[in-house]
Amino acid sequence: MAGKLKKTRIELNNTVFSLPDLVARSEGYFEQEGLDVELVLPEKRKAMLAAAGPRATEHAAIQSFLWHEGIERGEFSVYHACEWGQMRRTQDTCAGAKVITKRAAVSTQAIIVRGDSRCNVPQDLANVDIAVNFHAGSHYITLSMLSGFMNRNEVKTVHVGIPNQRFKAVLDGSIQAAAVMEPWISAAEKLGCKVICEAFYNGLEVADPSVDAEIFTALNRAHIKAVDSINQDIRPWLHHLTAEVPAGIVKLDPSDLHLPRLRYNYPEPYAPAEFQRTYDFMVAWGLINPASTYDKLVDARVAV
Repeated sequence: MAGKLKKTRIELNNTVFSLPDLVARSEGYFEQEGLDVELVLPEKRKAMLAAAGPRATEHAAIQSFLWHEGIERGEFSVYHACEWGQMRRTQDTCAGAKVITKRAAVSTQAIIVRGDSRCNVPQDLANVDIAVNFHAGSHYITLSMLSGFMNRNEVKTVHVGIPNQRFKAVLDGSIQAAAVMEPWISAAEKLGCKVICEAFYNGLEVADPSVDAEIFTALNRAHIKAVDSINQDIRPWLHHLTAEVPAGIVKLDPSDLHLPRLRYNYPEPYAPAEFQRTYDFMVAWGLINPASTYDKLVDARVAV
């Protein structure tokens, strides 16, 4: 693409989710597609990294946007997060943001306990408080995983904030279990914690109206190049993940990461059938308004 680079801003999320953005920036893929992309660490996320927020046992007590609320204030125009949370936040937006595609990162979360915990199988977690981040992947994947092993009223989730805070809460014994993603799963295993159950899930990308079809199609092509680079050899990029775990908790080396957990696909349209399956789950748990249908939340503005 010739001419002046088109500008846009993308939220910088947990590294396992944002790795395609980091690779695209490092390798110049955005510029190759005619884009001037700024990766933004939201102000609210900085605050959450610095200090733990309130604990809560009811998801209604926590705003669905979390640190992603920057899109409502114009901090950034694109962000990636879990499929369920993106549907809920798109329902709640006042900025006209819509789901526009599935994200490149296929993530996993695991429920971990300390090595000396009595828990060994999912059924042992019945009526046990589990630290999650309400309206984020850890919350929804915990409901999904455990409801197959126990009655719904036995699944007890508690909002304890972002991954490092949930992880520390397990280590210090202030909560028995927590759901975390990589690199915290590998950190937990290195410290002798037990993984009780684990599951993979898709994510979605959301954009505000400033991201037209031309910009997002260019972003899509850059992400495809980044996925190719990652899948050819992810090892040069693993330092981004290990850097998220402070050495004061555990010295995590790239060799400690279990590479099959790190999965990246080309972004692709969010199909109505996929939406319906997730919509039915969320309605059943009271996590979304039944009026929030596919045509209201999804705008597949990328054509290639």
